[in-house]
Amino acid sequence: MSQSKHKQQAYRLNTGGRIDRSRTLSFTFNGQRYQGHPGDTLASALLANGVDIVNRSFKYSRPRGIVAAGAEEPNAIVQLGSTEAAQVPNVRATQQALFDGLTACSTNGWPNVQRDLMGLVGKLGGQFMPPGFYYKTFMAPASMWLTYEKYIRKAAGLGRSPMEADPDSYDHLNQHCDVLVVGAGAAGLAAALAAARSGARVMVADEQEEMGGSLLDSRETLDGKPADQWAARVLVELEGCENVTLLPRTTANGYHDHNFVTLHERRTEHLGDTAPVVNGHRQVRSRLHRVRAGQVILATGAHERPLVYAGNDVPGNLLAGAVSTYVRRYGVAPGRQLVLSTSNDYGYRAALDWKEAGCEVVVIVDAREAPAGDWVDAARAQGINIITGSAVIEAKGSNRVTAARVAKIDIDAFKVSGPVQELACDTIASSGGYSPVIHLASHTGARPTWRDDILGFVPGLVKGVQACGGVNGCYALGDVLAEGVEAGIKAAAAMGHAVQTVTLPSAEHLQQGPAVALFQVPHEKPTLRGPKQFVDLQNDVTAAGIELATREGFESIEHIKRYTAMGFGTDQGKLGNINGMAIAARCLKRSIPEVGTTVFRPNYTPVTFGAIVGRHCRDLFDPERYTALHQWHVERGAEFEDVGQWKRPWYYPQKRAGAANGERESMAEAVARECLAVREKVGILDASTLGKIDIQGPDAREFLARVYTNKWEKLAVGKCRYGLMCKDDGMVTDDGVTSCLAENHFLMTTTTGGAAAILEWLELWHQTEWPELDVYFTSVTDHWATMTITGPEARKLLAEISDLDLDRDSFKFMDWRSGKVAGVPARVFRISFTGELTFEINVQANYAMHVWQTLFKHGEKYGLTPYGTETMHVLRAEKGFIIVGQETDGSVTPEDLGMQWAVGYDKPYSWIGKRALTRSDTKRENRKQLVGLRPKDPKVILEEGAQIVLDPKHAIPMPMVGHVTSSYYSPILDSGFALAVVKGGHKKMGETVYLPMADGQTHEAEIVSTVFYDPKGERQHV
Repeated sequence: MSQSKHKQQAYRLNTGGRIDRSRTLSFTFNGQRYQGHPGDTLASALLANGVDIVNRSFKYSRPRGIVAAGAEEPNAIVQLGSTEAAQVPNVRATQQALFDGLTACSTNGWPNVQRDLMGLVGKLGGQFMPPGFYYKTFMAPASMWLTYEKYIRKAAGLGRSPMEADPDSYDHLNQHCDVLVVGAGAAGLAAALAAARSGARVMVADEQEEMGGSLLDSRETLDGKPADQWAARVLVELEGCENVTLLPRTTANGYHDHNFVTLHERRTEHLGDTAPVVNGHRQVRSRLHRVRAGQVILATGAHERPLVYAGNDVPGNLLAGAVSTYVRRYGVAPGRQLVLSTSNDYGYRAALDWKEAGCEVVVIVDAREAPAGDWVDAARAQGINIITGSAVIEAKGSNRVTAARVAKIDIDAFKVSGPVQELACDTIASSGGYSPVIHLASHTGARPTWRDDILGFVPGLVKGVQACGGVNGCYALGDVLAEGVEAGIKAAAAMGHAVQTVTLPSAEHLQQGPAVALFQVPHEKPTLRGPKQFVDLQNDVTAAGIELATREGFESIEHIKRYTAMGFGTDQGKLGNINGMAIAARCLKRSIPEVGTTVFRPNYTPVTFGAIVGRHCRDLFDPERYTALHQWHVERGAEFEDVGQWKRPWYYPQKRAGAANGERESMAEAVARECLAVREKVGILDASTLGKIDIQGPDAREFLARVYTNKWEKLAVGKCRYGLMCKDDGMVTDDGVTSCLAENHFLMTTTTGGAAAILEWLELWHQTEWPELDVYFTSVTDHWATMTITGPEARKLLAEISDLDLDRDSFKFMDWRSGKVAGVPARVFRISFTGELTFEINVQANYAMHVWQTLFKHGEKYGLTPYGTETMHVLRAEKGFIIVGQETDGSVTPEDLGMQWAVGYDKPYSWIGKRALTRSDTKRENRKQLVGLRPKDPKVILEEGAQIVLDPKHAIPMPMVGHVTSSYYSPILDSGFALAVVKGGHKKMGETVYLPMADGQTHEAEIVSTVFYDPKGERQHV
């Protein structure tokens, strides 16, 4: 077999298979055109056309061919797409249905997969690239790491992402069912049938193009007829049931808590590069089902385990079961001369199918001394030569198998015990038994259990889960059907449905001999000296690599996995994990159960980002939230910035006076005008986006005192208090003002961007740590519109439209009052984020526009000016007020901010962050502390993020002592100013620091107080 030496579909059998021979499909692989038929996978079509090399291996760039026929395929990972926008990486050729015009290419190999220059590196230098090669080799010199990293990253990964926008759409569907059946083979169909007849709402998900599993290529019969006919009858019945949903081409990728399962349905990926357009609408490419099931039945089957022998990665080495699948389901013989190496009876099916297809079975090599069973007898009846007590110890060939070296072996002594004979062949099939597909069960955290009788792990189960068939270590067809029906009945009964009888078809009873525990086949040479024996074909993990890992002191299978990369990537250990564990167990002189298994994690097979994202992209990526006043801001020409999900007015550029072309102010000009309006007259801000959380309950005060750093037990009704909130590490996470509305009723405000997270934080602590506290939280951010009027004329303006007594002594700073504003019920808070006389007016959001317009109607004579968030930042920074997330970065404590006054260490109970704030680290004097910076040149506006040093002449790299957190030009000060965090800054007042810039300039600045304007706070108390 080769890429171009044979006619089209030279390895297609004349008869057989489930393909549609009446139609021919054309496709392209690595730039060459081939043909196949509907019903083919890309893998079966490539084999039919004699394509040997489908990829190059990840680490050594060795030629690799197709090994399996399903999700367990490690080598045939291809890139799909005929256009740049349609590119899809990491597609298994064994799972990609063939369609006309399909374009695919290998993911590794340069200049091409046939002649890969990196293959020379792997061939000549492979012995110098053991596990840990990267860690040990590229440690020095340290200065070269960036160069090393560039090329290591270039070599890493499989495939590439598209460089153009995806034309397709994807969606999510939330579903509920009584019974979810994962897998539609014999066990799954039997379980679904039993549950459906009992009246349960049933969903069946199966990853294959056709449902039926192994029944589609089985040699066995049910009721004396081919097994696939029974499957077809069951599927017809299930399709006719209103309580059943069938999902072919759907992989259960993740199994989460409380029977929550994610299903990836490939809806149109079998039809073309992009989803088809129907009636002017492009169809969905794939769908992510988020299923909450009452009961889950795992009928995921088992993967055949290859034998580990020298040269087992040469193209032409296949799983025995895959050979049967290609012959019986796809009408393809992937070679001419077969050598079968097996340790069990099931492997014999490949030889029988191969023989019946008219191809030559050179020999069956059975590791057992005296195999006996119906399939063994059938092989002998066919005249097939069987060599017992032996195994294929090495496959010969480079780009294709040319021969098999066979020898007698001593499994217990792990050695070759007889002479070696070399048999010419082009295909070697191996079977080391079956490994139940326990991946989904492992996602739940349940640990699997080893069973010596099946030489495999079976799943540990949690509540609401049942396993049946191959995943449960049950392989005889009659027993598989019985287990499936039993599981379906139990699941339906658990959901309260009456049990209905299901009559099982009669299955053949086949006599089978016991399998032998053979994982790694010995070679004449020791493992570390002999030819490579691959355990994990996708990650190029060899038996020698695992043995070396144990020699270097790795004993935990999880450590061995990470050191060698066994089971990494998209493979997730489907073929190699059990063999790898067995090899580690032999080297460590332990049993396989003692070594244990690694932890499987979602996703079971790759899922496209499109399916994960669904419709949450482009315009729907994140909701855009607007205040009730948004249209007014738009009509006044406001520029907006995104704060959290909100669109907030950034600044309001006006037309420049005398500009003939309507040119508008720059941001600097607009902000300067807005700042002066607030300081000299009155400004107004739409502050509706601030998070507002309504807190009620008898224990509300105590709860506030536990989540805030300061005290709350004496806050009177009608009063407000500023509070700091820390995470449990003592670092500031949010701040805001909380007001006492009634004795057990408070309104907490949070930062705009942190509102949702803070509500979640409150609920987390209440539900998990303090459930005994009687307190409730409700987000009311959208309920209230907040209008902040601030400046010297604010009291006069509000007095014209309010019935409140606004006298300084009756309505003090940090008070709130209830009254009417513009005839609308309102809460008015006298709090300030600008340092000026300020009133925050809160009204029900539907009345916001009326109140806002009334304020402007009366405010014209006072020079009422709207200002945006940029002006707000300048005004608050002039007063030294912090913004969480700007002056803080998750490493700043209240004391670092100079806000010890907001911390109550003597509260009668602990509060979040208290213990962390007593650690020696948080008490260090040289912690970064918040200070003000005044540039020596008042015209300089320091860059935010600029690094601060004490000695600008120090050799690079300079010791950095801090950085600028906020920096602005102040119109009222007529100079630049900044806030910064500096190590030990609170004791460095008056000292000069330096800020070297990328352009070579160095700015000088003096460390000063954080309060630049009205240091006594007189203006906000007038």
